[in-house]
This record gives sequence, structure tokens and C-alpha cells, in this order.
Amino acid sequence: MAFAPQIKIPATYMRGGTSKGVFFNLADLPAQAQQPGAYRDAMLLRVIGSPDPYGKQTDGMGGATSSTSKTVILSKSEHDGYDVDYLFGQVSIDKAFVDWSGNCGNLTAAVGAFAVNNGLVDAGRIPDNGVVMVRVWQVNISKAINVHVPITNGEVQETGNFELDGVTFPAAEVKVEFMDPADGEGDMFPTGNLVDDLETPEFGSLKATMINAGIPTIFVNAADIGYTGTELQDDINGDPVALAKFESLRAHGAVKMGLISDISEAAGRQHTPKIAFVAPPAAYVSSSGKPIDIDDIDVLVRALSMGKLHHAMMGTAAVAIATAAAIPGTLVNDAAGGVDRANVVFGHPSGTLGVGAEAALVNGKWTATKAVMSRSARILMEGRVHIPEPQI
Repeated sequence: MAFAPQIKIPATYMRGGTSKGVFFNLADLPAQAQQPGAYRDAMLLRVIGSPDPYGKQTDGMGGATSSTSKTVILSKSEHDGYDVDYLFGQVSIDKAFVDWSGNCGNLTAAVGAFAVNNGLVDAGRIPDNGVVMVRVWQVNISKAINVHVPITNGEVQETGNFELDGVTFPAAEVKVEFMDPADGEGDMFPTGNLVDDLETPEFGSLKATMINAGIPTIFVNAADIGYTGTELQDDINGDPVALAKFESLRAHGAVKMGLISDISEAAGRQHTPKIAFVAPPAAYVSSSGKPIDIDDIDVLVRALSMGKLHHAMMGTAAVAIATAAAIPGTLVNDAAGGVDRANVVFGHPSGTLGVGAEAALVNGKWTATKAVMSRSARILMEGRVHIPEPQI
């Protein structure tokens, strides 16, 4: 029996923040994959190694976690005033599903470097030494992002002494600005309230802050669901009953936010919304063994991504945290002391992260103009991925 040879696709494997993903230049993809649809999804699933009933993604580039089952497609921007269009695909590990409903904030830090390295930024904008601001149009959510990429001798500088909790080695600092991060089509608080009563079968009535800034996120108080906010991954991810409760909470919140019309639709929207729980500062030991003192942080936050507690924090959820912390009356702001703040340092399973946001009350509605954080990024490998021709 004859078998078709594998196809070879130029790709770059990159770390951005606390995530890893496979990056593609749109022009390098097979013709059928240069348009959205079943062929593109099948190609990305095979690249990553999904669906994998073993949950390991052994036969692909994925790392069997939500942070490492990611794909990015970049192209010269079709929008005036931008350098690059950035499309993000969150690949399910055990299902034949690519979720295009949101952005990845962590991988955004690597978008600028990829764009420079692949000629997607005009050469005249790149200094010999200094920083180039790569103007990114985020296609999934139709938002602008500025990625500040350090340049040394005309090339992207990846090495440095910037340390990011959740990443083992230091690297060059990359500042990322999420412009107008709130939902542009509706209220940043979809229900119109800073805090709602969210009804779920498992928890009954819970206080919840539901915000669409960076990524749709549902915040609840850790104490209301039986946690302290100092939990690490193993405390939750090894408990299937707890994970099922979180998924139910996520589904009911998604309905209340207007993202879906029925909880049954949540399975087809795994990437959004996110679930996070917050608590006032407390001392704990991070997953690396690093002690976090109560005075090191303003608030504790733990968040789930793709059904599991994240090992650090999703970049887009960090935007939601920063924005909610800047608005008095939200659960995040209350847990952080209930004071006006433009910056917040939160504790996550791997350590701490400082983020900032600018928010204002305009005509009776809260709006955010910008959220800022520092990340790092570097190329892990570049070349070609090999996969069998997708059969659609």
C-alpha cells in the first residue's frame, strides 16, 4: 500500500512569556491553509499532535498543557498604521478542536520578534541599536497591541537579565501595551455590574466580577469556593470533581456574560471565558520553592485555562486582573485592599507579576485605555514542521 509523503512547512518554535507555541508566516502555509477553515484547523491539530486520547501530544509539537498547545499565524498587516496581523489558535489537547475566540497575551511578547525576524516590519523602522515598537493588530479580538522589541546591532536581542516568574532563565525584557483592552462592542462589564450574583448548581449563589478586558474573565472569591488563593497546580488539577465544578462555573458565567446562549455551548468555547479566584495577600511557597512574603504582593490570584489551573498566569488574564484591580468595587480591587491603584502586583502559583492599567468612568461606564506588562521571548527552534497532508 502506497502512502503519501509528509509535507514540510516553515515554522518557528518560540517561547513568549510563560507560554510556548508554533509560529507561522501566513505566506509560508500551504495554499489551502492560508484561509480559515477545516484544512487550516486540521493542519494545526496535526502540527501540535492533537487530538491525543493519551493527553501527551507525543506525536506533535505540543507540550500537553494549555500553555504549550498554541499556534500563531502572522502576516504583513492589512490595517493602516500597523506592522503585523496576529492570529492566535488555542489547540485542544484531547479533542479535534482549535479555539479562535481569544488572544494569547504571553505569546504576544514573541509576536514582535517574529515579525522583525521575518521581514514583516519595514526595515526603516528598525534601529541599529535601541527599541522598535512593533504595531500589532490582534485579529481574534480586533484590538491594537504595541510590542517593544529590543534591538542590538540591527537584530532582535533575546538575551538579558530580566527575570519572569514561571520561566527558568533570564532574558531580554519585552514591554507589551494592550491598547483599549476592553470589549469594543459592548460594556466592559457585560452585565452592567461590577459584582453580580452568579447561580451555579455546585456552589449556589456566588459573588462574581465578570469583565471583558484582555480576555473575558470571571473572578470569584477564593473563600466562597473553599480555597485560600495560595493553591498550586497539584492542589486542583489532580481533583477531577473540583475541575468539573470550575467548568460548570465557567459555563454558567459565560451564559450570564452573553458569550453563549446555553451552558451546553461552553464545550465549543474552551479558551474563553477564563475562571479566576482571588484573595487578600498571604504568604506561600511558589511551585519553584521560592517563598512569597505577604508584603511582596497586593493580591492573590489563581486562574484556570483550558480546564486546568495555570502554572503561572495567562497574559490576557493579567490584563483583566490589572483592569479590574484599577476599578473600585470589583472583587479584585476589594481583595487588593479596596484602594485606587494604577498598578498591582499579584501572586500566582509560580511567583509574582506586576501589571498596570488605566481605567476611567466615562458617561457612567467604565473603560480602560491601556494595560501594560513586561514579558520576555526567544526562539527555541526554527526550521520546518513535517506532517502528513491533512485529509478533509
